Amino acid sequence: MSQPVKNSCNCLTCDFRDLVFSNLENEDVVRICNAKEEIHYQKGQVINNQGEPIRKFKYLKNGLVKLYRKTGVDEEQIITITRPYEFVSNTHVFSDELYKYSLAALEDSTVCCIDIELIKEMVEKNGRFGLKLLTDLSRTSENIISLGLEIRTRNLAGRVALVLLYFSRSIYNSKIFDLPVSRREIADFISMSTANVIRTFSEFKRDGILESNGRTIEILCMEKLEIISKRG
Repeated sequence: MSQPVKNSCNCLTCDFRDLVFSNLENEDVVRICNAKEEIHYQKGQVINNQGEPIRKFKYLKNGLVKLYRKTGVDEEQIITITRPYEFVSNTHVFSDELYKYSLAALEDSTVCCIDIELIKEMVEKNGRFGLKLLTDLSRTSENIISLGLEIRTRNLAGRVALVLLYFSRSIYNSKIFDLPVSRREIADFISMSTANVIRTFSEFKRDGILESNGRTIEILCMEKLEIISKRG
């Protein structure tokens, strides 16, 4: 179960201030800090459901989350997977009243939540803050669109290779990592069947490109994986 935690205000020294709140006066930062909640989510917990009212501006402080759309009973389409200091749940908070997508924790995660009306007040009050915030939200949207387009331009092997490179470089910065998603979720992410994804992993393993043990992946030949991704 998610647990709100009220900490003493540390937003003045938080790394996130440099990313978003650098254009606010200290008094406004303290005001936001005193009003925010840090909510801890366990792996697998839903942070928000599509269709729920948008009441909070949320950013990921630590952990890993997936943004997805429900397409049926127990069916979903993963839109993106992202690391801390991203705004994936906020791409439409200024244009809609309800969440268009769901957000769930792939690892134990901490999300900072601030009343959306307070953020809107700060945007109206401080144009530089508003411009910085909108720039960051636009960049997040562009990253989501770009990754989706890159996936769609590749064949099956290229798509799997691209996703593995994304986890290795953009998420974990390591050649050895635990996949935070199942083979089925990867299939949902790249719009392929689960059987094809499993077969591609087996082929990569047979060809000496990677080693796998359950969800633990070790990329043995980054160069081959890059070639498959590019040619795919």
